[in-house]
Amino acid sequence: MRAARAAAGCIATEGNKANRPGEPARLRDGSCTLLGMALTSEEVLHIARLARIALSDADVERFTAQLSGILDHFAALAAVDTEGVEPTAHPLPLSNVMREDLVAPSLSQEEALANAPQTEDGYIRVRAVLE
Repeated sequence: MRAARAAAGCIATEGNKANRPGEPARLRDGSCTLLGMALTSEEVLHIARLARIALSDADVERFTAQLSGILDHFAALAAVDTEGVEPTAHPLPLSNVMREDLVAPSLSQEEALANAPQTEDGYIRVRAVLE
């Protein structure tokens, strides 16, 4: 099994501990981080066509490197052992803090309409948006 993964380009197999900075601490069972996650220029151009974005040759070169780097980061995240870790939407427990809805004095209709550029029958007059 290890030989097959090494041939596939795996950096490490499951259960390995990190010995060097930047190496994944421990990989999930049955996973491996693949070397060579780099995108090709053709793949970047295909993504640009799907997004309907025109790219210059310099853009293609720059985005090839940047998108490949992003995929490498995702590969490193996928390699982390999360066994027994509960999924969370936020690292800290959050709760909505709502204040009580209290009636308070507000502007009268005349005061609210005083700064409007145009008024009509007690309402603010605006141009028609839809015909």
